Amino acid sequence: MTEKKRKGPRYLPGDPRPDADLDRIIRVDQAGEYGAKRIYQGQIAILGKTEVGPTLRHMQEQEQEHLDYFNDQIVKRRVRPTALTPFWHVMGYAVGAGTALIGEKAAMACTVAVEETIDAHYAAQRDRLAEEEREPELVATIERFRQEEVEHRDIGYDHGAEDAPAYPLLSQAIKKGSKLAIWLAERF
Repeated sequence: MTEKKRKGPRYLPGDPRPDADLDRIIRVDQAGEYGAKRIYQGQIAILGKTEVGPTLRHMQEQEQEHLDYFNDQIVKRRVRPTALTPFWHVMGYAVGAGTALIGEKAAMACTVAVEETIDAHYAAQRDRLAEEEREPELVATIERFRQEEVEHRDIGYDHGAEDAPAYPLLSQAIKKGSKLAIWLAERF
């Protein structure tokens, strides 16, 4: 009896699908945009009626647009969302409200720290997909979103983020937390 030859690589049960890395990208980006939206909601709850309120709402609206895109991609690509959404729901809001309670500059320090982390994260995704010549539409969208995140970072700097109490400590804590959130959302 002759065995039929299969074309392409063989995958054993339990092996990741060839597009599993794309699933991780969609999952982590959807989770990150959800977390960012919740951070801004927490900041708006505290600072929404101050001079910075309209700026926070503008940034939150852009995060909502990013989230809507990745929510759509989750459905279209049939990607499992992160199991940690309830955690991001609470923690995102708590980080936003907590930094806003310290003051406007601390809220902006939070924005700078998160957005610097996301800038690097999106740039790495963009570069990897572009190098592999995969998903040109996704690459373009990630780059557009990255540019908007850089805009948010710059707004934070313009609003005195570096003058926040204990800025280096606050910034590093939020960056480390953001990197941990990315690592967890990719996996869970």
